[in-house]
Amino acid sequence: MITVSALNALSNVRHAYFTRNHGVSTGPFQSLNCGFGSGDDPANVRKNRAIAMERMELPPEALATAAQQHTTEVLVVEKGTWDSENAPVADALVTTVPRLAVGVLTADCAPVLLADGQAGVVAAAHAGWKGALEGILDRTVEVMVEQGAKLDRIIAGIGPCIGQRSYEVGPEFPPRFIEHDSNNEHYFSPSGREGHYRFDLPGYVARRLALIGITMVMPTPCDTFREEGRFFSYRRNTLRGEAQYGRQLSAIALER
Repeated sequence: MITVSALNALSNVRHAYFTRNHGVSTGPFQSLNCGFGSGDDPANVRKNRAIAMERMELPPEALATAAQQHTTEVLVVEKGTWDSENAPVADALVTTVPRLAVGVLTADCAPVLLADGQAGVVAAAHAGWKGALEGILDRTVEVMVEQGAKLDRIIAGIGPCIGQRSYEVGPEFPPRFIEHDSNNEHYFSPSGREGHYRFDLPGYVARRLALIGITMVMPTPCDTFREEGRFFSYRRNTLRGEAQYGRQLSAIALER
Protein backbone atom coordinates (compact mmCIF):
# COMPACT_ATOMS: atom_id res chain seq x y z
CA MET A 1 0.00 0.00 0.00
CA ILE A 2 1.38 3.40 -1.04
CA THR A 3 0.36 6.85 0.18
CA VAL A 4 1.46 10.43 -0.54
CA SER A 5 2.43 12.80 2.24
CA ALA A 6 0.24 15.74 1.22
CA LEU A 7 -2.93 13.64 1.44
CA ASN A 8 -1.68 12.02 4.65
CA ALA A 9 -1.47 15.49 6.17
CA LEU A 10 -5.27 15.88 5.92
CA SER A 11 -6.57 14.71 9.29
CA ASN A 12 -10.03 13.75 8.02
CA VAL A 13 -8.95 11.92 4.84
CA ARG A 14 -7.55 8.43 4.35
CA HIS A 15 -6.29 7.05 1.08
CA ALA A 16 -4.31 4.19 -0.44
CA TYR A 17 -2.73 3.18 -3.73
CA PHE A 18 -2.73 -0.60 -3.40
CA THR A 19 -0.15 -2.83 -5.04
CA ARG A 20 -0.84 -6.30 -6.42
CA ASN A 21 0.32 -7.98 -3.21
CA HIS A 22 -1.39 -9.52 -0.15
CA GLY A 23 -4.53 -10.86 -1.84
CA VAL A 24 -6.06 -14.27 -2.59
CA SER A 25 -6.11 -14.48 -6.41
CA THR A 26 -3.81 -16.81 -8.36
CA GLY A 27 -2.26 -17.08 -11.81
CA PRO A 28 -2.09 -13.83 -13.82
CA PHE A 29 -4.27 -12.19 -11.16
CA GLN A 30 -1.92 -12.89 -8.25
CA SER A 31 -2.78 -11.68 -5.79
CA LEU A 32 -4.72 -8.50 -4.81
CA ASN A 33 -6.72 -8.20 -8.02
CA CYS A 34 -9.67 -5.86 -7.37
CA GLY A 35 -11.13 -5.70 -10.89
CA PHE A 36 -14.34 -7.59 -11.66
CA GLY A 37 -13.79 -7.15 -15.41
CA SER A 38 -10.45 -8.94 -15.36
CA GLY A 39 -11.73 -12.48 -15.86
CA ASP A 40 -10.72 -13.50 -12.34
CA ASP A 41 -13.06 -15.49 -10.10
CA PRO A 42 -15.55 -12.87 -8.81
CA ALA A 43 -15.42 -14.46 -5.36
CA ASN A 44 -11.68 -13.79 -5.20
CA VAL A 45 -12.18 -10.22 -6.38
CA ARG A 46 -14.73 -9.62 -3.63
CA LYS A 47 -12.33 -11.03 -1.05
CA ASN A 48 -9.53 -8.82 -2.35
CA ARG A 49 -11.69 -5.72 -2.23
CA ALA A 50 -12.65 -6.61 1.34
CA ILE A 51 -8.96 -6.99 2.21
CA ALA A 52 -8.25 -3.56 0.76
CA MET A 53 -11.08 -1.97 2.72
CA GLU A 54 -9.92 -3.68 5.91
CA ARG A 55 -6.51 -2.06 5.43
CA MET A 56 -8.28 1.29 5.17
CA GLU A 57 -10.25 0.38 8.31
CA LEU A 58 -13.54 0.39 6.42
CA PRO A 59 -16.18 -2.32 5.83
CA PRO A 60 -16.30 -4.06 2.42
CA GLU A 61 -19.54 -2.34 1.47
CA ALA A 62 -17.90 1.07 1.83
CA LEU A 63 -16.15 0.79 -1.56
CA ALA A 64 -17.63 2.34 -4.70
CA THR A 65 -16.08 1.80 -8.12
CA ALA A 66 -17.48 2.26 -11.62
CA ALA A 67 -17.31 0.61 -15.03
CA GLN A 68 -14.39 2.54 -16.50
CA GLN A 69 -14.39 3.13 -20.27
CA HIS A 70 -11.96 6.04 -20.77
CA THR A 71 -14.81 8.56 -20.70
CA THR A 72 -15.06 11.99 -19.11
CA GLU A 73 -18.08 10.90 -17.08
CA VAL A 74 -17.96 11.86 -13.38
CA LEU A 75 -20.49 10.65 -10.82
CA VAL A 76 -21.32 11.93 -7.35
CA VAL A 77 -21.85 8.87 -5.15
CA GLU A 78 -23.54 8.35 -1.81
CA LYS A 79 -23.14 4.60 -1.28
CA GLY A 80 -20.76 1.75 -2.05
CA THR A 81 -21.23 -1.94 -2.96
CA TRP A 82 -21.20 -1.49 -6.75
CA ASP A 83 -20.05 -4.70 -8.42
CA SER A 84 -19.70 -6.16 -11.91
CA GLU A 85 -23.44 -6.45 -12.45
CA ASN A 86 -24.63 -2.95 -11.67
CA ALA A 87 -21.69 -0.55 -11.83
CA PRO A 88 -22.50 2.57 -13.86
CA VAL A 89 -20.12 3.81 -16.55
CA ALA A 90 -17.82 6.56 -15.26
CA ASP A 91 -14.12 7.32 -14.99
CA ALA A 92 -14.22 9.43 -11.85
CA LEU A 93 -16.20 9.37 -8.63
CA VAL A 94 -16.76 12.21 -6.16
CA THR A 95 -18.25 11.99 -2.67
CA THR A 96 -18.95 14.08 0.43
CA VAL A 97 -20.14 11.07 2.46
CA PRO A 98 -17.91 10.11 5.39
CA ARG A 99 -16.52 6.55 5.43
CA LEU A 100 -17.41 5.96 1.79
CA ALA A 101 -14.36 5.05 -0.29
CA VAL A 102 -14.40 6.09 -3.93
CA GLY A 103 -11.95 4.08 -6.00
CA VAL A 104 -10.51 3.47 -9.44
CA LEU A 105 -8.90 0.39 -10.97
CA THR A 106 -5.74 0.60 -13.06
CA ALA A 107 -3.05 -1.47 -14.75
CA ASP A 108 -0.83 1.25 -16.34
CA CYS A 109 -3.25 4.21 -16.46
CA ALA A 110 -2.81 6.88 -13.80
CA PRO A 111 -5.02 6.74 -10.70
CA VAL A 112 -5.53 10.25 -9.36
CA LEU A 113 -6.87 10.82 -5.84
CA LEU A 114 -8.02 14.31 -4.88
CA ALA A 115 -9.25 15.94 -1.69
CA ASP A 116 -10.35 19.20 -0.15
CA GLY A 117 -10.22 18.21 3.49
CA GLN A 118 -11.72 21.44 4.76
CA ALA A 119 -14.81 21.18 2.56
CA GLY A 120 -15.08 17.42 3.01
CA VAL A 121 -14.94 16.51 -0.69
CA VAL A 122 -12.85 13.67 -2.13
CA ALA A 123 -12.54 12.13 -5.59
CA ALA A 124 -10.88 9.29 -7.48
CA ALA A 125 -10.17 9.61 -11.22
CA HIS A 126 -8.97 7.11 -13.83
CA ALA A 127 -6.62 8.98 -16.17
CA GLY A 128 -5.40 7.04 -19.15
CA TRP A 129 -4.03 9.02 -22.06
CA LYS A 130 -7.43 9.36 -23.74
CA GLY A 131 -9.36 10.44 -20.66
CA ALA A 132 -6.62 12.85 -19.59
CA LEU A 133 -6.47 14.42 -23.05
CA GLU A 134 -10.25 14.72 -23.32
CA GLY A 135 -10.67 16.30 -19.89
CA ILE A 136 -11.52 13.74 -17.21
CA LEU A 137 -9.42 15.62 -14.64
CA ASP A 138 -10.94 19.00 -15.54
CA ARG A 139 -14.41 17.55 -15.17
CA THR A 140 -13.56 15.83 -11.88
CA VAL A 141 -12.36 19.08 -10.33
CA GLU A 142 -15.40 20.90 -11.70
CA VAL A 143 -17.71 18.44 -9.94
CA MET A 144 -15.68 18.70 -6.72
CA VAL A 145 -16.14 22.48 -6.79
CA GLU A 146 -19.87 22.00 -7.40
CA GLN A 147 -19.91 19.90 -4.22
CA GLY A 148 -18.26 22.67 -2.18
CA ALA A 149 -14.52 22.23 -2.74
CA LYS A 150 -12.29 25.24 -3.31
CA LEU A 151 -9.77 25.03 -6.14
CA ASP A 152 -6.91 26.46 -4.10
CA ARG A 153 -7.42 23.83 -1.36
CA ILE A 154 -7.56 20.71 -3.51
CA ILE A 155 -4.64 18.32 -3.16
CA ALA A 156 -3.97 15.71 -5.84
CA GLY A 157 -1.88 12.54 -5.71
CA ILE A 158 -0.89 10.69 -8.89
CA GLY A 159 -0.58 6.99 -8.17
CA PRO A 160 1.49 4.23 -9.74
CA CYS A 161 1.25 4.16 -13.54
CA ILE A 162 3.39 3.36 -16.54
CA GLY A 163 6.61 5.38 -16.70
CA GLN A 164 7.88 7.27 -19.74
CA ARG A 165 10.77 4.90 -20.48
CA SER A 166 8.25 2.04 -20.71
CA TYR A 167 5.56 3.78 -22.76
CA GLU A 168 6.43 3.67 -26.45
CA VAL A 169 3.85 5.14 -28.84
CA GLY A 170 3.59 5.40 -32.60
CA PRO A 171 3.94 8.41 -34.91
CA GLU A 172 0.19 9.09 -34.88
CA PHE A 173 0.19 9.70 -31.13
CA PRO A 174 2.01 13.04 -30.50
CA PRO A 175 -0.08 15.12 -32.99
CA ARG A 176 -3.23 14.46 -30.95
CA PHE A 177 -1.63 16.13 -27.96
CA ILE A 178 0.26 18.89 -29.75
CA GLU A 179 -2.90 19.88 -31.61
CA HIS A 180 -4.53 20.42 -28.24
CA ASP A 181 -1.58 22.38 -26.80
CA SER A 182 1.79 22.92 -28.50
CA ASN A 183 3.52 22.66 -25.10
CA ASN A 184 2.57 19.00 -24.99
CA GLU A 185 5.52 18.21 -27.24
CA HIS A 186 7.62 18.22 -24.07
CA TYR A 187 5.95 14.98 -22.93
CA PHE A 188 7.35 13.00 -25.86
CA SER A 189 10.94 11.89 -26.34
CA PRO A 190 12.35 9.79 -29.23
CA SER A 191 12.48 6.05 -28.67
CA GLY A 192 14.90 3.60 -30.22
CA ARG A 193 12.61 3.03 -33.21
CA GLU A 194 12.32 5.54 -36.02
CA GLY A 195 9.12 7.56 -35.84
CA HIS A 196 8.28 6.28 -32.36
CA TYR A 197 8.26 8.13 -29.07
CA ARG A 198 8.08 7.60 -25.35
CA PHE A 199 5.17 9.33 -23.65
CA ASP A 200 5.35 10.79 -20.14
CA LEU A 201 1.85 10.00 -18.84
CA PRO A 202 2.41 11.05 -15.19
CA GLY A 203 4.11 14.25 -16.33
CA TYR A 204 1.22 15.08 -18.63
CA VAL A 205 -1.35 14.33 -15.91
CA ALA A 206 0.54 16.58 -13.48
CA ARG A 207 0.54 19.42 -16.01
CA ARG A 208 -3.19 19.06 -16.68
CA LEU A 209 -3.83 19.33 -12.96
CA ALA A 210 -1.59 22.39 -12.73
CA LEU A 211 -3.39 24.04 -15.64
CA ILE A 212 -6.70 23.50 -13.85
CA GLY A 213 -5.26 25.46 -10.93
CA ILE A 214 -4.26 22.75 -8.47
CA THR A 215 -1.00 23.84 -6.89
CA MET A 216 -0.33 20.76 -4.74
CA VAL A 217 0.24 17.76 -7.01
CA MET A 218 2.28 14.80 -5.74
CA PRO A 219 3.28 11.88 -8.00
CA THR A 220 4.44 8.47 -6.82
CA PRO A 221 7.83 7.34 -8.25
CA CYS A 222 6.63 4.02 -9.66
CA ASP A 223 6.53 2.31 -13.05
CA THR A 224 3.82 -0.34 -13.27
CA PHE A 225 5.34 -1.86 -16.42
CA ARG A 226 8.81 -2.45 -14.96
CA GLU A 227 7.86 -3.33 -11.37
CA GLU A 228 6.22 -6.69 -12.01
CA GLY A 229 6.51 -7.81 -8.41
CA ARG A 230 4.43 -4.85 -7.22
CA PHE A 231 2.01 -3.93 -9.99
CA PHE A 232 -0.26 -5.29 -12.69
CA SER A 233 0.46 -3.97 -16.19
CA TYR A 234 -1.77 -4.20 -19.26
CA ARG A 235 1.11 -3.36 -21.59
CA ARG A 236 3.51 -5.87 -20.07
CA ASN A 237 1.02 -8.70 -20.40
CA THR A 238 -0.02 -7.62 -23.90
CA LEU A 239 3.58 -7.61 -25.16
CA ARG A 240 3.89 -11.16 -23.83
CA GLY A 241 0.74 -12.22 -25.65
CA GLU A 242 -1.10 -12.71 -22.35
CA ALA A 243 -4.71 -11.60 -22.53
CA GLN A 244 -5.47 -11.65 -18.82
CA TYR A 245 -4.15 -9.28 -16.18
CA GLY A 246 -5.23 -7.93 -12.81
CA ARG A 247 -6.14 -4.42 -11.70
CA GLN A 248 -4.86 -2.60 -8.66
CA LEU A 249 -7.17 -0.44 -6.59
CA SER A 250 -6.65 3.16 -5.54
CA ALA A 251 -9.18 4.62 -3.10
CA ILE A 252 -9.86 7.65 -0.93
CA ALA A 253 -12.39 8.34 1.83
CA LEU A 254 -13.41 10.94 4.37
CA GLU A 255 -13.07 9.82 7.96
CA ARG A 256 -15.80 12.10 9.25
